[in-house]
Amino acid sequence: MILESVVIVGFALLLDFLVGDPKTKYHPTAWMGKLIASLVPFAKNNSAKRELLGGILIVSIVVTIVSTLLVALDVGISLLTIDIISLIISIVVGSILLKTTIAIRGMQRHALAVIDAIEKDDLDSARNHLAMIVKRDTKNLDKNHILSAVLESVSENTVDGVTGPLFYYAIFGLPGAFAYRAINTIDSMIGYRTTMFKNIGWFGAKCDTILNYLPSRLTALVMVLGALILGYNWKESLYIMRRDSRKLDSPNAGFPMAALAGALGTRLEKTNYYTIGQGSIEFTKSHITSAVTLMKVSSILFCGIVTIPIIVTLSFLGWWIHA
Repeated sequence: MILESVVIVGFALLLDFLVGDPKTKYHPTAWMGKLIASLVPFAKNNSAKRELLGGILIVSIVVTIVSTLLVALDVGISLLTIDIISLIISIVVGSILLKTTIAIRGMQRHALAVIDAIEKDDLDSARNHLAMIVKRDTKNLDKNHILSAVLESVSENTVDGVTGPLFYYAIFGLPGAFAYRAINTIDSMIGYRTTMFKNIGWFGAKCDTILNYLPSRLTALVMVLGALILGYNWKESLYIMRRDSRKLDSPNAGFPMAALAGALGTRLEKTNYYTIGQGSIEFTKSHITSAVTLMKVSSILFCGIVTIPIIVTLSFLGWWIHA
């Protein structure tokens, strides 16, 4: 049902804005993380080809288990004899589950924790908080490079933690959102270019790259619109996105990152790797709060411009095919 799916999306966003994430031990992503960690030792091998195969199996097993559980849950709810009760339960359960794939408030909390530490002149604490949301080594970062990394993480999380799950929910429902979250979690855990994970994590990283191709670009465009609505520099956002979005090794992360850098008139920099934007690298708390605001507005816009239209279109196509 169109209305049911739209209501679930709306409630999921509202839950995230108001409540945030449950405790880690109750979070489905934490359960997925434990499953992934339990499978990694079986994939380790002296043969690179066997490790590559092991990586493929990790993705296949995790995605299959997660998707099967959600399909079974949906079937179970649909078997309830009273339609209105089935609908209410479906909306409540669906909203709660979809919310767990979204991390707007969680990112805001982590970003503000870094800011609070910096305002107390505690760079070590700021680096520790930053290490929770970025993959890079944070031990020797100065204040401005710490804040640059926070802004980069906010922009990337807008895709990984909001628009990506919503995009695949629109197409495949909850199994799609959770399959996306599972692959994203695999990439964050083992998708590193290190000796330990370069083979095992290769397939998961490639899947994550493919899945993020459309959401990253759509999100960047929505961010430009969000910048316009918020009174940020939307023209610079569009210009920097077009100019700098391909400067990173990642084919996707540069799009939302460049759009955000342009909107805020800043320059994001990872030393010896890339520089995005043409503003100053001197950051203040207002840059972080503005980035979080842009993330929130972009998330709402994405629902209205991308997620809901996809749901409506696919629903009508399904109705037309079966008519």
